Amino acid sequence: MSDIQNKDWLLEQNRVNRVVKEIDKKINELKSNRKKVTSDVLEIRKTFWEDVTVNLDEPDDVIETAASIKQQAELLSERERTDHQLVKQLKTLERLKYSPYFGRIDFLEEGESTTEQVYLGIASFIDEKNEDFLIYDWRAPISNLYYDYSPGHAEYQTPEGKISGEIQLKRQFIIKSSEIQGMFDTGVTIGDEMLQEVLGNNASTQMKNIVATIQREQNAIIRNENSRLLIVQGVAGSGKTSAALQRVAYLLYRYRGSLKSENILLFSPNPLFNSYVATVLPELGEENMQQSTFQEYLSLRLGREFDIEDPFRQMEYLLNSVEDTDYRVRVNGIRFKASLEYKNLIDEYAQQLSESGLIFKDITFRGNVLISKNEIYDYFYQLEHHYSIPNRMQLVQEWLRKELKKWVKRERSRSWVEDEIQYLEKEDYLEAYKMLQKKERFTENTFDDFEREQKYLAELVVKEKFKPLFAMVKSLRFVNMKQVYLQFLEKERKNLPNEWNQISKMTIEQIKENVIPYEDAVPFVYLQDLIKGRKSNTAIRHIFIDEAQDYTPFQFSYIQSLFPYSKMTLLGDFNQAIFSGVTGADTVLSNFAFKKSDVETFVLTKTYRSTKEIVEFTRELIEYGKNIEPFNRSGKKPEVILTDHQSLDGLTIDKVRELKNSGHQTIAIICRTEEESKQVFHSLKQKMPMNFIDKGTTNYEKGVSVIPSYLAKGIEFDAVILYDSSLYTSESERKLFYTVCTRAMHELTLFATNGCSPLMKGINASTYEVVHRM
Repeated sequence: MSDIQNKDWLLEQNRVNRVVKEIDKKINELKSNRKKVTSDVLEIRKTFWEDVTVNLDEPDDVIETAASIKQQAELLSERERTDHQLVKQLKTLERLKYSPYFGRIDFLEEGESTTEQVYLGIASFIDEKNEDFLIYDWRAPISNLYYDYSPGHAEYQTPEGKISGEIQLKRQFIIKSSEIQGMFDTGVTIGDEMLQEVLGNNASTQMKNIVATIQREQNAIIRNENSRLLIVQGVAGSGKTSAALQRVAYLLYRYRGSLKSENILLFSPNPLFNSYVATVLPELGEENMQQSTFQEYLSLRLGREFDIEDPFRQMEYLLNSVEDTDYRVRVNGIRFKASLEYKNLIDEYAQQLSESGLIFKDITFRGNVLISKNEIYDYFYQLEHHYSIPNRMQLVQEWLRKELKKWVKRERSRSWVEDEIQYLEKEDYLEAYKMLQKKERFTENTFDDFEREQKYLAELVVKEKFKPLFAMVKSLRFVNMKQVYLQFLEKERKNLPNEWNQISKMTIEQIKENVIPYEDAVPFVYLQDLIKGRKSNTAIRHIFIDEAQDYTPFQFSYIQSLFPYSKMTLLGDFNQAIFSGVTGADTVLSNFAFKKSDVETFVLTKTYRSTKEIVEFTRELIEYGKNIEPFNRSGKKPEVILTDHQSLDGLTIDKVRELKNSGHQTIAIICRTEEESKQVFHSLKQKMPMNFIDKGTTNYEKGVSVIPSYLAKGIEFDAVILYDSSLYTSESERKLFYTVCTRAMHELTLFATNGCSPLMKGINASTYEVVHRM
């Protein structure tokens, strides 16, 4: 390092020390403030009722009492909110203290004589006098200069207009524990030295924020504000999901007065992924958005009546089945039910149901039919046909509620009620006594106290027993959706697939057993919404869909109908379409009813996750793989180890030990199916501690994990071992094979008990090493 570099390093470290000193002062100030606020909260809770005036003698006194309680509650709420904000600020300051900033630009604005030094970090920080920004938030308008420009002419947009000038210096830092570990001057993109430092580290069990290494194309995704539909097509490891999460943080910062984390929803591929990304936003000082898998959302809509097959069970069926007639019929059914053509058939069916054909359930009580399904049918179809089906359902609901109230009165005098009264708790009798006393019963002037008490208790008993019926009416469960959908499947139609009779028969058998195949879940819920009505979710303003290539056109269409006013960000990679790739269902990333001017598409072809050697191997597995550009980080070539079944477990353990000795902290043993994963886990866990990951796993820990192929999506590991790569034989599994191989950051090992996978045929042999071990 030259004398000038040494001097620069010393000056920059001195500045870090000054900034950290200022941060420490602020931390101490906030801690002092929080101590007082916490004390206030405890005091208000302790003396809450002492400070409230309670008087219920007169109506005016009641109003005054309510106002007094409200005032005290608001005071407590305000103090608790302040405490929450102070805790949030302290967490951010602690992060800043550890690593105050990651970048610097020297910017000379046009017309100014003084160059401004702008330091960028995860949050803004102003000096003690509130005069100078010591750190600018990476989302601030001026920070755009750092991500989008090299030294020279540059400009950025502010609410007041465009500001132009010249970047005279662009510098990057790696700071840990308030000490500069690395410092690089760079051009337009984040320098290779910085990326090498970050990408060369071990994989974490949680996704990291990437604000220090955001690339120019990622920055355009993050700061896009105008597009109603943003499509990010990125290859494996291109940082599309990371950029999307930084985009959430940017939107919360940019629209902090009107947008909150609860207004944003992320549909993630599995529960494990939710945990994997859970720390990104909190690290940036933001609350996490709502997260759900699409399956969880569907389950909420369908309730507990059915067992809904999830996409992983569907995948297991496809991976484990022999390609016979049943398999072919199921696959063709999955393809057809994924299409908009199938959606149109359901629309036509719903139109027909407006005239006739709906199926209802009898409303029964104690084995007797109170209101028959035929009565409900007649009442529904006597209503005006120009009303929509959901509107007529509301009228039927009101009618049924009135009818049930009549039945409640009739039932009070039945003999069974007297029997039930004998089993009531003492509290029920006491409540009856208090109620009658309040109504001026049980006085020296009353003579029918017993009869009145019995009448009240009878009413109590009957109302309690009728609660499930009223709940049934409220939730419109008097519509027999199961039979309505089965009727749809049985209906004769023209222009159906050749195998429709077999497809529908297979589906009908499952639904009769109260199992809804995954391919039928959205069609079923969609039809249910057409009949019962659906409230659009207006609270959600932004939808993010990760692994969007695995959603079908029908699913996309349904999601848009659920959130018609939301902006959407879709993240996908056609090369990793493992569900649609296996099933053959068409996948359309842009299947939304948006104008072309509202849609913007970004294509990310550079991958940062894996070493250059791993990328050069994996990109040959897929069509158009030559377009994938590896980041220049070298490592070992993927290793294919040819062996036999008897030696496989022992060699796997040996390889894991070797990888651990090399310093790798997250190692995945990826098996093709869940069944294979269970067998491998039970066999290997006797020899070495390891974790088993299945579809219900919500987080994973460092160490060795055994995981089915389709659950590894979206996650990265230091090293990946494919337990038996020769099992990937079908062309329909090519994208799945590619996906599992691209999970590796530093090392990739493929065991094979039956020679190399046929999917490797044609791959340049120089991209991998072959070893024979028996």
